[in-house]
Amino acid sequence: MNETLASELVFMRRRDLKIRQQLLDAGQLSATYNPVMEEVHRSNAARLREIIAVNGWPNENLVGKSGAEAAWFIVQHAIGEPDFQRATLVTLQDQAAQGEIPAWHPAYLEDRIAMYEGRPQRYGTQWMDDPVDGEVRPWKLEDPDRINELRASVGLDPMRPIPESGPALPEIQQEELRTMHANWEEWMVKTGWRK
Repeated sequence: MNETLASELVFMRRRDLKIRQQLLDAGQLSATYNPVMEEVHRSNAARLREIIAVNGWPNENLVGKSGAEAAWFIVQHAIGEPDFQRATLVTLQDQAAQGEIPAWHPAYLEDRIAMYEGRPQRYGTQWMDDPVDGEVRPWKLEDPDRINELRASVGLDPMRPIPESGPALPEIQQEELRTMHANWEEWMVKTGWRK
């Protein structure tokens, strides 16, 4: 196992989470992709690409469980790089088929890519705020009747219950959420996720 590489990947993940929390605490994670957060995601993705070019995918054999999960986390957050996420999904699917990584690693990435491309997700891992009542609900599901069967097939627990419709938020809060969703839709087109 490459302890140095494992430590580096874990550090990159911790840095992402630390900066995210700082921005959240400062009220700077909202309607748009914060440029500071975007830069962290891009620099982490650039380094991960270098690691992959030299070592292949950093799975548990190479970097241990925490290092492998950190690498998975980094690619999950590389949302500004559609081609990198799409290419990595193929790698993760191959790694999972060979038993080198857990099957839920590519499942999460597959769902994230589907959501950004505007397609229904398979495993129900991606949730978002409903602009009417503010409840967090899953992005569109490909096969809602089989969702827990599909989740079990990749080692995920059953999906948590989807909240019932609640009372509508005040109009100003609904407008804020609609604006946030519209900004993200615009970003997805600009970034190349959608046409």
